[in-house]
Amino acid sequence: MSEKSHTITICMGSSCFSRGNKKNVHLLQQYLKERKLEDNVLLKGTHCMDQCDKGPMMEIDGELIYHLTEESISEILDQKLGLTSL
Repeated sequence: MSEKSHTITICMGSSCFSRGNKKNVHLLQQYLKERKLEDNVLLKGTHCMDQCDKGPMMEIDGELIYHLTEESISEILDQKLGLTSL
């Protein structure tokens, strides 16, 4: 198995989960599938990232991303995965 180019960790703790990450995880999966990035990006969940007041949140390649919304996910992923310029 080859190593993935990027790692996305989404918080699935109860606060982030109830504040939007339940739906956001499906949006992340859909994004990766539509862009054929599943072989290049490791998507995983974690129980809690201990920053509940800033959630819902995820981490991309070690960088924490706070206050995720359904509307912001595609733009954030485009930027962080190098599909658009910052």
